[in-house]
Amino acid sequence: MHPQVIAHPDRAGLLITDPIENARFALYTDDDVTPRETEPEEFYFPVDAAVTVETSGVEIPKLGNVFVRTQTGTFVTDNAARTDTHLAPDAYLLELTTAPMKLYLAIESALTIEHGEQAVMLSFDDTVAVRVGTRSFHERPAGTIRTTEDVRDVMRAVSLFGSALKTTSSERSFPTLRGHPPLVELDDEFDAPDGLVRPDTGVELVLPPEREYVYPAAPLAYYLGAELVPGGSPRLVADGFEYDLDGPDGYETTVHRALQQSFFFDCLTRTEGYYQVDLHERRQVEPLVDVDFGELYDASLPARLETYLSVPFETIRSHVPEWNLTTDVTPIPEHCNVLPFVANDLALVRCPPNPAEMNVVPTLEAQKEFFRDAHAADDDFVRSAGEQEVVENIFKPDPTETVEHAWVGDGYPLGANKVTAASQRRRLEREPAQKEHIEIHVVCNDEAMQEEGAVVEHYGLRDLLQFDVNLHYDLTTDELRELLAAPSDFLHYIGHVDINGMRCSDGYLDARTLSDVRVKAFLLNACRSYEQGEALVDAGSFGGVVTLSEVANRIATKVGKPLARLLNCGFPLRVALSIAQDQVSTGYRYITVGDGGMMLVQNESGSVTYPRVEQIEEGYFSITIRTHPLPHFGLGSLLATHITEDNTRYLTSGEIGTFEVTTSELQDYFSLETIPVEFREELRWSDELLTGNI
Repeated sequence: MHPQVIAHPDRAGLLITDPIENARFALYTDDDVTPRETEPEEFYFPVDAAVTVETSGVEIPKLGNVFVRTQTGTFVTDNAARTDTHLAPDAYLLELTTAPMKLYLAIESALTIEHGEQAVMLSFDDTVAVRVGTRSFHERPAGTIRTTEDVRDVMRAVSLFGSALKTTSSERSFPTLRGHPPLVELDDEFDAPDGLVRPDTGVELVLPPEREYVYPAAPLAYYLGAELVPGGSPRLVADGFEYDLDGPDGYETTVHRALQQSFFFDCLTRTEGYYQVDLHERRQVEPLVDVDFGELYDASLPARLETYLSVPFETIRSHVPEWNLTTDVTPIPEHCNVLPFVANDLALVRCPPNPAEMNVVPTLEAQKEFFRDAHAADDDFVRSAGEQEVVENIFKPDPTETVEHAWVGDGYPLGANKVTAASQRRRLEREPAQKEHIEIHVVCNDEAMQEEGAVVEHYGLRDLLQFDVNLHYDLTTDELRELLAAPSDFLHYIGHVDINGMRCSDGYLDARTLSDVRVKAFLLNACRSYEQGEALVDAGSFGGVVTLSEVANRIATKVGKPLARLLNCGFPLRVALSIAQDQVSTGYRYITVGDGGMMLVQNESGSVTYPRVEQIEEGYFSITIRTHPLPHFGLGSLLATHITEDNTRYLTSGEIGTFEVTTSELQDYFSLETIPVEFREELRWSDELLTGNI
């Protein structure tokens, strides 16, 4: 199912919906319009659906980038500096970057771009035909490769990952120009669909045929369109150029840096192409390196790689965006099926030892001491109601330098998202929603915990999305079973869990007895809910948040409320959890299981930000903008801060800069969108701070 473009039901304009991604966006017009279907092939860039309307102007209800090109793709200008612009009559193609889907407008007219406080207005010289084209950010793999357990066959499979690249130019650093690699499954013999063809890049990764070498190289092979070749010492070979992959910091670190460096320089080089923006990172790096980016843009991939990798990593280290994800994959044959997903994420892959060989918290008594809640009030109670058991294989994986951390393997990793290939694949197989609203169920099965039931106020605070939020008290086992079996988007469970399952008014519901769960995601805010959560994922849910220990009621409420609001703002599960649990000293109690990148809704502006604000003096503040990549707005995406009025663009992921602003400038920024803010070392919300609480 493709996105749909229909007349807006409430005012003059268009409503664009993507039922697969639960995404909506609106364009407003001067008069009522009647959209008529148009051939998508008429657009320069690929679109899934297109319509034509007649109007003299369009309002985009979000401040954001508008890239203006000719209808043959040549860049004309953009509105990066938020300066009003008038263009003479011509055939223009406009790309709108604020929508949670790709959105293009094609016109033949003069064009005026004007800016309001929270909107961009497009005006034409008369009532003209405006073609509107849209493309979902949802990507599906082109096929499935079947491989044996033989590592050489796995290398053949990984060599085909580059078939998903939509270009081998530097523009593949844009997430929308990197398709999802084909899936991988174990079988008795190797077989790959005929249509999967690796691009002719001239790049090889020569690796010893061992899983500890092949698994960490999968994202690099995918990004470079490289062939994996069995050999002795690991190295990258490209048209006569060789690069040692077993550097002084070890193989995995060297491979990670090769990926980061190749990707980062592509982001700088592509500014010579379709998106000729003033990129902050290029301005910072250009004086440090002897590189002609204009020549590089037209050079072959091997030639670009030779130039990129000739620069010492230390020269650019401080300018490379903070990488989004490290994924630990224990090197066993069955885990080859997770490689397409870590490659698609451009994750930094490590092959750790078995959890039993790591820092394990072994006994129930030791776990209670480890998780002891120093901030629980004396009269507080924990969210368990019966017999508890030791959690086997709780362990502390090696720390990472990335924003997020995932674990593929046995055990329960403290501070990381436990992922399986099945949960990742389930997200790809998600069917379009048959309803026009997002359905959320808040279940409170203990009257003493009703304070957390106030989370219903935090779900549904979005202008362009329709929510159906239902609050249930004291469900029976049958009622909870029926709720889990019915299609819905999110379950927020508040109550008790123990060895018998989730407590209900008439007993316990054990999720391990369920075979068909159709709730997409969940929070089980109860003691030691990890096993029940894993069972929900095994039975059909995409992913959720669970606890590894007893949790005091006050602490559970303090995590549950902000988590609800962060999910409502479009944060992925594991990012929302990392922010919410920072508010308490017991963050290790919570982990994500299943697909931690799952989002309840699309973010309103494309990316999610979590700025840190500090007061410098009366009337002046510093604001540090921190961003988190999303599945549809991943590594390589561009961001405007809206703090300054210059035309600078930044690469997303991590901290992108610190700016000094006045109180009024900060309030203008907060008025653009409701976002979480770190202020005085606490999580606050921009709409609260707007009311004078800053």
